[in-house]
Amino acid sequence: MLTKLKQKVQLQLTSIAESIHNLGLTPNHVSLLGITFAVLSALTYWQWKLHPFLLILAPLLMLASGLLDALDGAMARLYGEATKFGGFLDSLLDRYADAVILCGIILGGLTEVSWGLAALMGSLLVSYTRARAEAAGVRMESVGLAERAERLILLALASFLSYVWVEALCWAVLVLAILTNLTVVQRAIYFHKASH
Repeated sequence: MLTKLKQKVQLQLTSIAESIHNLGLTPNHVSLLGITFAVLSALTYWQWKLHPFLLILAPLLMLASGLLDALDGAMARLYGEATKFGGFLDSLLDRYADAVILCGIILGGLTEVSWGLAALMGSLLVSYTRARAEAAGVRMESVGLAERAERLILLALASFLSYVWVEALCWAVLVLAILTNLTVVQRAIYFHKASH
């Protein structure tokens, strides 16, 4: 869904990517910064009870991680620095980022454990189904309701709302659990049709 919107902001990403590249950073450096922000976000979710303001800081760190994830690819394309290892590292770190953030939310008691685990499983399988299908030659971009951008935005909005209504994030994780696993089913059906 948001993949189409992502294409419209490529020019803005390119401008930011140029600035980051001028600092001497490579796409792999940006990928590593992205996972660092994701880990900081997870730790902030986990420790939110120390101060409710952390429910504002955690999603900001998560969104920064998501922005860096978009920038590493933009940099790689812009400067001809795309490599097989870079693509592999980016994808691998994205999965760790998704998992660690949901673990932080679960450990912080911000959702039901079963809902959090279902959302975690669904999030990882959304990515897996795309990778597996594309390895078989079937494009999966924009197939399904809960791609990575949608998942980050849902969690961020619910986190900001949870500053005044703590249960907001709990319910958002349930919605995420449903949508991610529905997306897996959508992709399986799409792949079945496309591969016959």
